[in-house]
Amino acid sequence: MELSTWDAFFNWLAVGMAYSGAAFAFGLGGVGSARGIAIAANQAAGVLSEKPDLFGRLLVMVALPGTQGFYGFVIAFLMAFFTGLMGNEVHLTPGTWLALLLVGALAGYVQYWSAIKQGEASAAGIALTARRPEMSGRALLFPALVETYAVVALLAAFLFILWLSALGAPAAPAAP
Repeated sequence: MELSTWDAFFNWLAVGMAYSGAAFAFGLGGVGSARGIAIAANQAAGVLSEKPDLFGRLLVMVALPGTQGFYGFVIAFLMAFFTGLMGNEVHLTPGTWLALLLVGALAGYVQYWSAIKQGEASAAGIALTARRPEMSGRALLFPALVETYAVVALLAAFLFILWLSALGAPAAPAAP
């Protein structure tokens, strides 16, 4: 069956919007992680210049904001996998591709800001560890609490992608 020009256009648009949602999730998560790590690393570099023995304790707090970039990648992969973008067999309604674009953009937005705020919380934990090294375990809790919202956004995006990919699939033909 040949697609009409309008059907081909809307299919092309659906694919583009679904890819855009995946790109937003991955791109915003990655940029936020880079900024969050830079914030924590700047604080850690200052502390390590005077107390190099704290390297192991500070490394975890510097690395924590990097998880949002990974979550963004997972969201992009799930979006591509469950919607058929990977197999080039996309069948999405206009409402579904618009929703996928918003899921990717909003999940990416949460990943972006939570990575930056986690970098700030890590910097505070690093400052605490510099003054009181025995408090490093407790200082790790501050950035870990921020991580909660990045994980919630990842899980919400996963659920929405599952629901939307099921809604966007063409209905099975009725039995004769």
